[in-house]
Amino acid sequence: MGKYYICLDIGGTKVLGAIFNNKREIVHRIKKKTKAGGDDSANIENTIINLVEELLAEFKISIKDVIAIAAGAPGVINIEKGIVLFSPNLPWRNYEIKKAIEGKFKVPFFIGNDVNVGVYGEWKYGAAKGLTQVVGLFVGTGMGAGLILDGKLYTGHGDKGAECGHMILNPEGPKCNCGQRGCLEAFSSKQGIIDYARTQAARGRKTALEKAIKKGVLKSKDLKAAYDANDAVAIEAVDRACLYLAIGIGNLINTFSPEMVVLGGGVIESMGDVFLEKVLKDVDLYCMPSIRDTVTIKNAALGDDSILYGALAMIDDMLKK
Repeated sequence: MGKYYICLDIGGTKVLGAIFNNKREIVHRIKKKTKAGGDDSANIENTIINLVEELLAEFKISIKDVIAIAAGAPGVINIEKGIVLFSPNLPWRNYEIKKAIEGKFKVPFFIGNDVNVGVYGEWKYGAAKGLTQVVGLFVGTGMGAGLILDGKLYTGHGDKGAECGHMILNPEGPKCNCGQRGCLEAFSSKQGIIDYARTQAARGRKTALEKAIKKGVLKSKDLKAAYDANDAVAIEAVDRACLYLAIGIGNLINTFSPEMVVLGGGVIESMGDVFLEKVLKDVDLYCMPSIRDTVTIKNAALGDDSILYGALAMIDDMLKK
């Protein structure tokens, strides 16, 4: 009988994988870049399969030692069937990933929206442990959200809910990868920051971000370095992202009256407390004081591992059914 779990965080630019033992400890991990261009869904599937195989080989175990595999991935996902219906930052449409991974490895595979899973991880193991009403926003390549309502993960009808990153804050704003304009994601995600910096560079402004953007991928650490170097465009892009993030959080506080708003994702992790401090400075302007008074806003405690721990919790839940 298996005694290990493999958990994955599938993103627009990378896949992070980890092996957990039965004490819920990470005993091995690997990160791989993804190439999510065009319609090459098979490329990302192969990246996932190769990563799992490398985890097994490097840790010197067999797939027979694995109880289950679980993952968080961006997009709208049918959890029961393991189908990615739509992903704005990956080339997946009605993609039967559960069928593909289980066909390859012959162990149970579960998948959920990455930020739903990440917030679930923070609720089970991290910053929001023990609470019953939690809103999570994860800032990465895109912008995802997760909701814990009345002590349960809320995913909405058909698991299509909690897409708070696509609330429209300005219908005449920048175009989002979801097809709409002015979404929170279009302003406050790394993609939104890239688009702003690219526009400023096209206007002839000098910025340290230009070289990284020309390569097609802006690493969060490069954004942090430019910000720390007082790069004017980087500072403007971050300020703009944080302003709209504060507006979005204010709307969510008014709507759900959570005990806590958790901020996570690669950008938050790399920028330290920069986003948190700017949000705390502005958010009171965009929500009702009587509701805001009972809300704590914190960075995720598990950092880059929130989604991995959420995937682990998902395995526990799904195997009980």
